[in-house]
Amino acid sequence: MSCPACGGPLAAWRAGLERCTRCGTAVTTGAPPPGDPRGYGTDRPRLAGVAAPLLAIFDRARLRLLARVAPPPGRLVDAGAGRGRFVAAAQAAGYDATGIEPSPGAVEAARTLYGVELSPAGVNAATFEDLDAVSLWHVLEHLDDPAAALERIAGWLRPGGGLLLGVPNFASIQARIGGKRWFHLDVQRHRVHFTPAGLRALLERSGFEVVAERHVLLEHNVFGMWQTLVNRVAPTPNWLFRALQRDAPVRITDALVTLLALPLVPVAALLELACGLVRRGGTIAVVARAATAPPR
Repeated sequence: MSCPACGGPLAAWRAGLERCTRCGTAVTTGAPPPGDPRGYGTDRPRLAGVAAPLLAIFDRARLRLLARVAPPPGRLVDAGAGRGRFVAAAQAAGYDATGIEPSPGAVEAARTLYGVELSPAGVNAATFEDLDAVSLWHVLEHLDDPAAALERIAGWLRPGGGLLLGVPNFASIQARIGGKRWFHLDVQRHRVHFTPAGLRALLERSGFEVVAERHVLLEHNVFGMWQTLVNRVAPTPNWLFRALQRDAPVRITDALVTLLALPLVPVAALLELACGLVRRGGTIAVVARAATAPPR
């Protein structure tokens, strides 16, 4: 098996992971968990109402990135739309936006929470033509064959159409600090763990031209750094995130550790900002265009 990002050779690395000797991307070797591989639930996350203004800021930042290659009122599909929040934000911003999502529970949650109708399908089952843009936000890492998915998406887009892509950064300082307890190292759900070099190589050979790459991101990165630091001492890794997603029980010990770690938030924010400025942020966002010529 070769690297799904750049095609280079893979070598055994950590338990359950192999790593590319060329671009540094890692691959999960075990089978994915049964059921919904992305882990979306049907319930509204805890404190969703309190977090709504912050989530709206995240959505506007994504929309600004997307507008670089496909401004509204273009036709947009959010692939792997989850509970539909970004589709709703894009519609409000003037896009002709829809989404696809393979999880039936998430499709129903999108309808209930945001009034958004999603198509119950994954990338491999969906068909579109002449789209202006596709958003693929923290989805690609869940796919065993990301090249096939991107090539299919390239076929949905008009020549020069835009792609907004977000993934965890396996070459980040967060990943180095966290090791096996890095916030974004979600083995087995994450099938491919991309480095920026691997992601650029994958996009190029899938028919895309990279326009911009962003490492300084408020969404995911500050919380990811804080949770990674907390994971070094917490009994349950990622407990707060999982508890908010209703994926973990409320435990007194974990709650106490989390409360005591709250003063670390400003430290985590400054540390992550420094990491992003040297292009080692915890997650990366890439804006690309569908090439006008077939991929090499």
